[in-house]
Amino acid sequence: MTEADYIIVGGGSTGCVMASRLSEDQDAQVVLLEEGPRDRNPYIHIPGAYYKTAQGPLLKRMPWEPTDAQNREEQPTMVQASVLGGGSSVNAMIYIRGNPDDYAMWESLGATGWGYGDVLPYFRKAEANNRFCNEAHGIDGPLGVSDIDHIHPLTRAWLQACQQKGLPLNPDFNSGDQAGCGLYQITARNGRRSSAAVAYLRPARKRRNLTVTTGTRVQRILIEKGRAVGVEYVTGGNVRTLRARREVILSAGAINTPKLLMLSGIGPAEELRRHGIAVTHDLPGVGQNLQDHIEISLIYQLNGPHSYDKYKKPHWKALAGLNYLLFKGGPAASNLIEGGAFWWADRAEKHPDMQYFMVVGAGIEEGVEAVPGGNGCTINLGQIRPRSRGEVRLTSADPAMHPRVIPNYFGDPQDLETITDGTLFALELMEQSAISRYVARRQLPEAGPITRQQVRRFCQTAAHAALHPAGTCRAGRDDMAVVDPELRVHGIDGLRVADASIMPTLISGNPNAVCIMIGEKLADMMRRA
Repeated sequence: MTEADYIIVGGGSTGCVMASRLSEDQDAQVVLLEEGPRDRNPYIHIPGAYYKTAQGPLLKRMPWEPTDAQNREEQPTMVQASVLGGGSSVNAMIYIRGNPDDYAMWESLGATGWGYGDVLPYFRKAEANNRFCNEAHGIDGPLGVSDIDHIHPLTRAWLQACQQKGLPLNPDFNSGDQAGCGLYQITARNGRRSSAAVAYLRPARKRRNLTVTTGTRVQRILIEKGRAVGVEYVTGGNVRTLRARREVILSAGAINTPKLLMLSGIGPAEELRRHGIAVTHDLPGVGQNLQDHIEISLIYQLNGPHSYDKYKKPHWKALAGLNYLLFKGGPAASNLIEGGAFWWADRAEKHPDMQYFMVVGAGIEEGVEAVPGGNGCTINLGQIRPRSRGEVRLTSADPAMHPRVIPNYFGDPQDLETITDGTLFALELMEQSAISRYVARRQLPEAGPITRQQVRRFCQTAAHAALHPAGTCRAGRDDMAVVDPELRVHGIDGLRVADASIMPTLISGNPNAVCIMIGEKLADMMRRA
């Protein structure tokens, strides 16, 4: 094939939605190009195998540049999904939308038509919830959203500790009010992961007007007379081109989308010239406004086999596998991060500014260590509305090279103070009797009394990327906006961006559900146009 109506670059959460929805028009030929492989790895589809997808070969690793405030001696790396379905195929499946004021902020920054009342219908349209059916939730969408049927006793104990500390029990973090502790809902259906590839692409694959190609790396967008007319890509070691009769849609993510724009001559003119790239359109906001949730991991050694770590032993693993095989139940039906909380580090904030995750094990996620004796748990926490802003730049004009990722974590000093206070609160939670009875010792930070200054220092050195990059091609109408509210790239016809990079600000929580909503809303806007 050398031509299509719509070319979608990137088969992540938003790209899969776009491919499915645009191909509903039988007169439109749609091609989806994904760099990673098909989502055939069986670990993808078993929720309890998250410990495999969070560390395995379905991820690509890229370096990021720490600030002086982080005191990092080694070169840190972050991971991004490289598989059909993107993050929705490898993440912890936690279903979070943020709070309504997140979207009010988008509108105030120029993303008109993206207020909470505007996006809520698309969250509902996407969703097939197995518990809620009300003004906030839908039941007829492609995306399975469900309660976790198997809840570990340690999760329940931690939620009781939260209540001992004064947090109310929140039955629905997506009701518009996030404050409190509770059980997460996840993107799963009948004990299997409901990724965007499964929920959206799989039913659409039978359509003759949809072509999905994996193992294909797009190198640049082809621009002629101010219009995107196709893409240049590499597959099987060969460079090829594909022409677009209508539009090219970039859904490569908040790191690779700005990289592709710059490689195509669209971006800050000075940056492009520095790498010998001819300037097609000077768009200074490309790659700017990078935001990410930064995360702290507190690791505890338990005084017995009180976590999912016991299933690392062969006989327990076999038992869990049999339970899942026969009944789609047991530990393998859990995402291993069943409970969490939204709460305040800074009470001056209108909404909770911290998110907490009870990980019922240690060493599950890449870069987080296990414990002596093998039985542990991890408390992950992150500041959900960071003030710091970073950037994505090029290292060279070679498409095979990683871009420069400069998150500028703690670039705003207030972020470090906020996450320090949030960490102190998490440490206090773990001292409550409901959970402390299961703890032998704290491993990270080291056991013993700890001052605020020591916690602050720990946060500086131990903080790691939460892998929620966003904002690098933000929507708006000012000089630093990259796309307009209909996600059309300013100054270039026939080119749109549809992924987390269009978010003016990060939402308060895990962004995967928002990426799916973006795909639903943009596809609807394009059909109406």
